Amino acid sequence: LGAGFVPVRKPGKLPAAVQGVEYQLEYGTDRVEMHQDAFEPGSRVLIVDDLMATGGTAAATAKLVQQIGGELVGFGFIIELRELGGRQKLPDVPILTLIEY
Repeated sequence: LGAGFVPVRKPGKLPAAVQGVEYQLEYGTDRVEMHQDAFEPGSRVLIVDDLMATGGTAAATAKLVQQIGGELVGFGFIIELRELGGRQKLPDVPILTLIEY
């Protein structure tokens, strides 16, 4: 594919300088982080995750990609819990899911 991999993690899990973004949960806030030099500005980025529920983590990751200068081209999820309405929180880019509940 000629594509790289960039981990997005909870705070304190990555070894180099990071950029992060906080997001709202039903019961408080959380934060995700990515290395500041994860990709070159203007890089096309596809966000892939195992599960989309409320969309909070995916939306925060999209914001983080944009802050670092990436061009978000879509999302891919293995499972989507449709009743939780996560798609409504995401930018208008293609979203692919393999299984919907």
